[in-house]
Amino acid sequence: MKAVRFHAYGEIDVLRVEDVPRPSPGPGQVLVEVRAAGIQPGEVMIRRGARHGRWPATFPSGQGSDLAGVVVDLGPEVRGFAVGDEVLGYTHRRASHAEFVVVDDVNLVSRPQGLAWEVAGALYVAGTTAYATVFAVDPGPGDTVVVSGAAGGVGSLAVQLARRRGATVIGLAGERNHAWLKERGVVPVVYGEGVADRVREASGGQVDAFIDTFGDGYVDLAVELGVRPERINTIRDWQAAAKVGARTYGEGSAACAVVLGELARLAARGELEVPVARTYPLEQVRDAYRELEQGHTHGKIVLRP
Repeated sequence: MKAVRFHAYGEIDVLRVEDVPRPSPGPGQVLVEVRAAGIQPGEVMIRRGARHGRWPATFPSGQGSDLAGVVVDLGPEVRGFAVGDEVLGYTHRRASHAEFVVVDDVNLVSRPQGLAWEVAGALYVAGTTAYATVFAVDPGPGDTVVVSGAAGGVGSLAVQLARRRGATVIGLAGERNHAWLKERGVVPVVYGEGVADRVREASGGQVDAFIDTFGDGYVDLAVELGVRPERINTIRDWQAAAKVGARTYGEGSAACAVVLGELARLAARGELEVPVARTYPLEQVRDAYRELEQGHTHGKIVLRP
C-alpha cells in the first residue's frame, strides 16, 4: 500500500509516498481503507522536530491522525463494527496518511448519512480542539468572546460552537473571510496593528473570553483587553499562557469518540459547517503542506488516498 513517510526531521522535501506493507488489525482493532484524511499545522512542527521534546518521532515516521473510510478487516474482540461499515475517527499512531490504517475500535464512530467524506476525514483534530477551546472559556448568553484565527481549521469551528452557546463572537480574520463570518453571526474584525482598538469598538468595551488559535501575541492581547486569565485559552502559545495563568485546552482535552460523534451529527444536519479549502491526492502530499504552511487557508486541507 502507499503511505506517507519521512526518514529525518526537515522541511516539506523530506516527505515521501512509499510502498509499505499493509497492516493487520489486532485485538480490538479494525483495518480501514482510507477515503479522506485531514492534515494539521501540528504535523508540520513534528516533522520539523520543533516538538521533539513533547512528541518525538521514531524514524521512519508516518503522519496523520484524522481519517474517514470503510472497514475492510476486523481483529478479534471488535465491538460495534463490521466489514463494509463507513466510519470516521482517529489514530494516535501517526498513520492515517495512507491507503489503509489500523484503528482501535473505540476511536471510531459511524459516518452519519449525508456527511461528505472530506468533512468526515477532516473533523477529528480541528473539531475536538475547537470543542475543547469553547469548553475551556465557557461562553454563554451575555458574553462576548474573541477568537483569533477565526477562519482557520480550528477557529472556523470554534466561532460556530461559541455562537451555539448564545455568545456574541468577534472573529479576527483577513477581510476576504469577513463575509463568511458574518453569514454565521460572527462580528468580523481585521487582525494586525491597532486590533485592540478595533476589538474594543466592536465589543462596546466588553470582552469576557478569548480563544487563541493562532499564537503570536494574542494571549497578551486578551490580557490587554481585560479578560481574566481563567477565561483565556490558547492552543499555540503555551509559554504566554504559563506566564499569565491562561488555559491551554486543546485536542487532548476532548479526544474521544463521544465528542467526535456529536460533532459529526451536527455537521451532517447542517448545524456545523466544516469548511474544506482543498483536497489533494495522497501523491501530492508535499503540495498540500505547502499550501497549509502559507498560513491563510480558510478551513481544512484534506488528502484523498
